[in-house]
Amino acid sequence: MSEREPDTEPGYGVGPWEGELPTDARYDPDLLREGDRRNVVDRYRYWQHAAIVADLDALRHPFHVAIENWQHDFNIGSVVRTANAFAAAEVHIVGNRRWNRRGAMVTDRYQHVRHHATVEEFVDWAHGEGLAVIGIDNLPGSVPLETYALPARCVLVFGQESVGLTDAVREAADATLAIAQYGSTRSINAGAAAAIAMHAWVRQHGDVQAGHEG
Repeated sequence: MSEREPDTEPGYGVGPWEGELPTDARYDPDLLREGDRRNVVDRYRYWQHAAIVADLDALRHPFHVAIENWQHDFNIGSVVRTANAFAAAEVHIVGNRRWNRRGAMVTDRYQHVRHHATVEEFVDWAHGEGLAVIGIDNLPGSVPLETYALPARCVLVFGQESVGLTDAVREAADATLAIAQYGSTRSINAGAAAAIAMHAWVRQHGDVQAGHEG
């Protein structure tokens, strides 16, 4: 039996395949027969779950995303969903293993997610992989994200909602970047900050045209 998301929105997606059935092994016979209601782009319609992940693995960017999870931050799902949209290599959950998947909209099934119990474990892993650790937080001494040359191989790190990056991450980061703000709020939520930072990486290193052809 193929793995796929439940059809929670009957009007979403496509119905059963019409015409002669394709013979490509990437297609899922059940989806061809029943229709495909998953939250995937059109080029992956009717594909098996494993085939989609394999194709994404060939396209993923060399940047990673990490978010601290000490109080079960509800923004983590949103971060995972955005990481999937921008084809991040992996998402790293630092702290508690369990996280609220609701905001991910089942994109976590297509996005590699790795857990690290401590900041030290995470930083050791990142440095072992040759990744620059880039903290994102509006802190005194932070460098503007908008003018910073992001390394192609890096991990963008976000803190817990309301408290931001822990001291351990701040001390370990190769750089800490701030997002320009102009209103009265002290900060924007972690999900929004992650989307802005990932898009900044894409603008510097990504194939923008390819991102509009999906």
